[in-house]
Amino acid sequence: MSPSYIGRFAPSPSGVLHFGSLIAALGSYLQARAQQGQWLVRIEDIDPPREVPGAAKRILLQLEQYGLHWDGEVLWQSQRHDAYREALARLQQHNHSYFCTCTRSRIQQVGGVYDGHCRTRNCGPDNAALRLRVDVPVDHFHDNLRGEVVADTRLAQEDFIIHRRDGLFAYNLAVVVDDYYQGVTEVVRGADLIEPTVRQIALYQQFGWPVPGYLHLPLAINADGNKLSKQNHAPALPEGDPRPVLVQALQFLGQPVTPGWQDLPLSVLLQQAAMQWDVATIPRQDALYRNALPQGSPRSYLKE
Repeated sequence: MSPSYIGRFAPSPSGVLHFGSLIAALGSYLQARAQQGQWLVRIEDIDPPREVPGAAKRILLQLEQYGLHWDGEVLWQSQRHDAYREALARLQQHNHSYFCTCTRSRIQQVGGVYDGHCRTRNCGPDNAALRLRVDVPVDHFHDNLRGEVVADTRLAQEDFIIHRRDGLFAYNLAVVVDDYYQGVTEVVRGADLIEPTVRQIALYQQFGWPVPGYLHLPLAINADGNKLSKQNHAPALPEGDPRPVLVQALQFLGQPVTPGWQDLPLSVLLQQAAMQWDVATIPRQDALYRNALPQGSPRSYLKE
């Protein structure tokens, strides 16, 4: 196993895995296995109000059921608070962050993007969020599937929250600290996370850490044009034979599928998929996932 490539899958336990989640898990898994690299799993359980009891355990069972076995120990963000506090202290020590008492309503009144109002107000920590001081905005990055991705300039320049006023650590901070800690060399995830990428790169630069590669996979969307998600009540992955669903996911990702693959042993199917994995054939556009067909009918995916 090559130590040169480390990938990861990092679900939040706000619900169980669905077909859209499988696309991200399978894509990151095959990208790692195709390069004889490591594939890690991290549970991003730092937002208790959004978590569903039992979801984390169920997610791990679903990954095992679908043959997506990870390397090493699962990393739980709920056990990483000391690392996040240390990172915040480092940013504060170097004047890379400041406290902000602005409310959401005030930010909406100025156009929905934070305007740096508290940058020079020297606010204290009481009832305040902590924002990163973005002095060198990152307005573009290279995506290993999509090429150059250009960000919205206003969002790229925004001093964003890294510690919330309710005491919870912000996603962008935790994901950067943990990806660096785990040595992740490439982040493979869904295209819904393209927007925060430039913010995460800005954080890497503030810390002086090497920036991983990024590859954003197409999203599975429903008939209303919304991505399959836990919030949209996407159905959980079937609990029966996982092979037909894995074949559907491979087809969604534009990978060649040989007739009879769904009759192979699960481990052999995934080995074959890793051997034939080709990033160049992954679609760059989101696609419709039709899951309401009669049982036994072929699934289809329509490019938007």
